[in-house]
Amino acid sequence: MNAKRLYLAVAACAVVVHLGALLNRFAMDDLYIIVWNPLVHSGDGIWRAFGSPYWPPDLGGKLYRPLAVASYAFDGLLGNALWFHAVNLLWHAGASVAVAALARRWAGTAAALVAGLLFAVHPVHVEAVANVIGRAELMAALFVCLAVYAAVVKESIGWSALAIAAGLLCKENAAVAPALILWAWWVGFSRPRPPRHRMLAFVGSWLAIAAVYVALRGAVLAPYTRLHDIAPVFVGQSPVAVRLTALATLADVLRLLVFPLTLRVDYSPVERTIVTSVLDGRFLLGLAALGVWAGLLVAAWRHGRKVEAFGLGWIAIAFLPVANLVFPAGILLADRTLYLPSVGLALALGAALSRLPPDRVRAVAAILVIAGGVRSALRVPVWHDDGAVTLSILEDSPSSYRGPARMGALYQSRGDAARALDALRLAAQTFDRDPTVFMAGADAAFTLHRPALADSLLLRAEQLCFHCAGLYRTQALAARARGDSAVADSLLKRVQ
Repeated sequence: MNAKRLYLAVAACAVVVHLGALLNRFAMDDLYIIVWNPLVHSGDGIWRAFGSPYWPPDLGGKLYRPLAVASYAFDGLLGNALWFHAVNLLWHAGASVAVAALARRWAGTAAALVAGLLFAVHPVHVEAVANVIGRAELMAALFVCLAVYAAVVKESIGWSALAIAAGLLCKENAAVAPALILWAWWVGFSRPRPPRHRMLAFVGSWLAIAAVYVALRGAVLAPYTRLHDIAPVFVGQSPVAVRLTALATLADVLRLLVFPLTLRVDYSPVERTIVTSVLDGRFLLGLAALGVWAGLLVAAWRHGRKVEAFGLGWIAIAFLPVANLVFPAGILLADRTLYLPSVGLALALGAALSRLPPDRVRAVAAILVIAGGVRSALRVPVWHDDGAVTLSILEDSPSSYRGPARMGALYQSRGDAARALDALRLAAQTFDRDPTVFMAGADAAFTLHRPALADSLLLRAEQLCFHCAGLYRTQALAARARGDSAVADSLLKRVQ
């Protein structure tokens, strides 16, 4: 199979498996980043995005992902959800082709076909592809692959630097690209390795990009009061407990990458509780998962299987920024965060399977692609809209407080404030350290003309958050979106 046909097959598979996303609307953070964001719906938003935070200023002005926002603003000119989702499919197809290109260069055509197809259909990618704001993951992953290809294969400082810069402007996790390039050199993909002065030139370009990016990001985000968000399960916990829990989560990471039959929208308390002891079974399972990865990496290295070793190393390098091991992140675990790490899995599996006899390669690859494709296609409708996502949380994560919390938001949006308040009370009884639950409860209480109850709920919310202005504005925006300006005004008065 020639390169053109190979890449067309991979791209087609990536699109076909996720075609159901074209029927999806907007869900979860899509509403705040896209639907209710004036920047996305103005013609000049495409370039204004580079001077604006990712989250709208009224919602706290957090993060800096201007290329992603600019792409939403461009899509907003066409004005419908179908186009937004179609563009997501194209970005995923592009990332899948980039994975195939890397595998083809280092392991041959058979490995490229297997790696590209496996990446195209992997079920853990559905959240990033079928939910519009997942596009930041897709864009960053594509640019990281291009940066590695440009540096290691083409030895181009300029093109690699451009890809890294573009990736950073899509999502922060593109910062792992230099480490992946160094790892590729260490494994030995460049023979001979670039001379020392050439490597120093690459490093110099990375430092220059980092300096410009940090300065630009700092200048844009400076006017906004921001906090480092951490996952609710980590609130009030010691650094040791955070790391033990993070290590325990590696068992989930291994399962999601290798056997993603069960997928979840939500991994929050009490669905996932804190781990405080090294004797906890969950910690031991996570440690075993780490041991499996390390054993495979050592075996690949000893047998001279460079692509397999590189792929396994890619998984760890790409996952580390969101692993909660270096610092606690805003989430414990999410399917979308495995999009970039899974590139390494695809490369390693593609190279490993390509060593089998051709008939076995075809048989095993066909089984994996069909199984993954069917699972992905069935998972896509979960992201149809807010209601579908909420039902999925209630079904897949019945112990999580987010299910009833999101159910309360749905009731409120439909004008049933009484049922919304009941659902939010249930959420607070399950987990009482998330200020957004109490803020939403106050919204429902104001709607029911119970200001005393609303005040008590807001007081509890303020005890749980340091700077609450962003939460107030978020809830006020939701109230205004459903046409309840009086409640929105009541919430905004507390900000003042």
